[in-house]
Amino acid sequence: MSPFLLLLPFSRIYGSITDFRNWLYDRNLYSVFYPEVSLIAVGNLTVGGTGKTPMIEYLIKRYITTRPVGPVDIATLSRGYGRKTKGFRLATEQDNAETIGDEPFQLYRKFNPWVTVCVGERRAEAIRQLQQRQPQTNCVLLDDAFQHRAVQPHLNILLTDYSRLFYKDHPFPAGRLRERRHGAERADAIVVTKCPDHLPETEQAIIKEAIGTYARPGVPIYFAGLRYGTPMSFATQQPISNVTSVVLASGLANADPLEDYVRTAFRLIKHHRFSDHHTYTRAEFDKLIDSLKSGECLVVTEKDWVKLDALLTDQERATLPVYYLPVEIEFLDSYKQDFDRLVDNILLKNP
Repeated sequence: MSPFLLLLPFSRIYGSITDFRNWLYDRNLYSVFYPEVSLIAVGNLTVGGTGKTPMIEYLIKRYITTRPVGPVDIATLSRGYGRKTKGFRLATEQDNAETIGDEPFQLYRKFNPWVTVCVGERRAEAIRQLQQRQPQTNCVLLDDAFQHRAVQPHLNILLTDYSRLFYKDHPFPAGRLRERRHGAERADAIVVTKCPDHLPETEQAIIKEAIGTYARPGVPIYFAGLRYGTPMSFATQQPISNVTSVVLASGLANADPLEDYVRTAFRLIKHHRFSDHHTYTRAEFDKLIDSLKSGECLVVTEKDWVKLDALLTDQERATLPVYYLPVEIEFLDSYKQDFDRLVDNILLKNP
């Protein structure tokens, strides 16, 4: 008997448990916090990466480029996966990936001082503390919060990876779903991420129809890919144009799209794959650097950059051939205009 068939009964048990939990929230038997600030939640049904951080960055850029210049009134909130601290925490210059988590620290490095970055396992309590400390906050972006039912967002965005569409998967442990497929009913918008640049409209229609089986009627479905930028210097955080031969290192849940891009854009020598949210040691970094031959460089993701950068001296940043690769969400066809219109109703609601 295949491992999948052996695990399927446990998936049904797990799915029933998550169904019961959702039923308790749906019947208001568990309390739900309805915040006054505009709240957008980004999440998924699948364990692993679907592009949540690039989506949060997209929303941040949309907000800060559309609103008039003023006080910092937008914040991001996540639980801070992998951090060694507990409770609510506002990011400061003293923080790092160990104190707030790698993805929040990435957001802090990129968007401070325009955005407040905070972490907290209990989102409702974290929002209350954020409002007490920074009452000017108008909008909060919740990262990885689709299953966090204790807070009711004004807009619930569900992401699903094109290569691992949720309607083809099963709950843990036979599959990678955090709950059953019909959890998609809670989504106010669904984005298929990591799509190829030229996804045929016929295939888009097939995917939309399949998703529509689980989503609420009329919920908009969008398609987006990832656009990688020019490698950036660790030392200057400025683009480097002469990168050719690349040794790639990544700690991602799904590094296939990254590898495909690097293989196309550069001469890929080797890809060192680490587990998602991997915490690097100095010995691992030294091994990566020692493996480089003349003319080769080490390229990592932004999420890995904020952890590896902490291991280096200023001199090493300036002299070693180490770069990180920025990435952002890019909507296909005309989806960007429709998506922007949808999120602007929440992002720009407060004066």
